[in-house]
Amino acid sequence: MIMKILCVFSLLLIFNACNGQQRVKPNKEQAVTPAFEMVSVPAMITDEGQRANYLVIHYWDKFNFKDTAFIHLPEITEQAFSDFIDVLKYVSSETADSAIKGMMSKAEADSTMFVYFADLYEKYLYDPNSPMRNEELYIPVLQSVINCSMIDEVNKIRPSHQLELAMKNRVGEPATNFTFTLANGKKGTLYDVKSDYMLLYFYNPDCHACKEVTEQLAASGVLKEWEKNKKIKVLAVYPDEDLEAWTAHISSMPSGWINSYDETVGLKNDEVYDLKAIPTLYLLDKNKNVLLKDATFRQFEDYLLQQTR
Repeated sequence: MIMKILCVFSLLLIFNACNGQQRVKPNKEQAVTPAFEMVSVPAMITDEGQRANYLVIHYWDKFNFKDTAFIHLPEITEQAFSDFIDVLKYVSSETADSAIKGMMSKAEADSTMFVYFADLYEKYLYDPNSPMRNEELYIPVLQSVINCSMIDEVNKIRPSHQLELAMKNRVGEPATNFTFTLANGKKGTLYDVKSDYMLLYFYNPDCHACKEVTEQLAASGVLKEWEKNKKIKVLAVYPDEDLEAWTAHISSMPSGWINSYDETVGLKNDEVYDLKAIPTLYLLDKNKNVLLKDATFRQFEDYLLQQTR
């Protein structure tokens, strides 16, 4: 896949070069069509991983961050940005972090351009409806915004709050423990539930998207198989205060799940977990370390399928 992407970029470079040889030098009355100029990966770098690393680190080297006209050319700028985000998944988290921070540092050449790209990052990496959503990649963006001297303190309040939430319950770290309550009044804690894996499912009974995800989970063949083999438990948690609505919804939840609510409403009020969008799925291992954070149903199911191959 990496080679495919690099080959496509190489073909684009060759195509642009050939066009450049045929193009007549414009006179003063002719307008030069703006374009995103891709960097060339040195031929001496033959390892796929090293070529991908070079590409993401130097991706924006030839882009003029002072030319704000590019803000009004999404077919050029936003497309190049989208391709950049796509390539980041082929490098390590450390390289991706460095590439993003380096790019944002270059964007400080113009405050308007810096804000434009910060907004694009939020649109692609943080918006719950974005197919490219990736909170881990969004963290270095937030850090760059907070450390940017061109952004005033008032406009750093929101990204600072986003960063605070993003740093909680990160992938690879232990999930925060909490107490839940069952319909019969019995209480338990997250760490009391013993299983090889746990699906932590925050939901709301009146949420249409939650109904869809609940139905998807209940119909998932791989989840059913894992539950049958006692490899996973589902802990469903209602984090809001309308207990009457939750109680009326109990019978519609799968009987094999641990269906609970947060009596203190502390999960939401104290933002113990980032519940900016409901439903929210976390996958935990037997030690309650986070494997997937704020995952989609497809991401969750794909993870289980990969473990069964």
